[in-house]
Amino acid sequence: MTYEELVKKHPGSLVEKIVTEVLSKDIVQVYFEEEDDQQWAVIKVHIYEEDKEMALRLLPDNRWVLQFGYYDDEDEFIELLQPLTQLEIDMIPKRLQKVMAKVVSGEEGLRLPGNFLSM
Repeated sequence: MTYEELVKKHPGSLVEKIVTEVLSKDIVQVYFEEEDDQQWAVIKVHIYEEDKEMALRLLPDNRWVLQFGYYDDEDEFIELLQPLTQLEIDMIPKRLQKVMAKVVSGEEGLRLPGNFLSM
């Protein structure tokens, strides 16, 4: 299965992996990022040995996006984006959703204990 197929056909399993990894950390960093005319809050998981990155983005208007990044054979970074359905969004703990909403509206990142976000 290619990364493109994984992201399009199994976004829920990736959301689950990201949430599990992030909430297992002592400290969770929720970043505020902007590019061109878009802004979002994001949590990221890096898989260094495989040169991959997975992330959940919250854009304004409660639009959630799964981001999966990897390096191809030419060492170019490829970023795949997949909008999340309500079923996939519901897999994200409510406290984490609220914190990410605060970050995107306040335009400033936050650091919080992982165990605070798991409820």
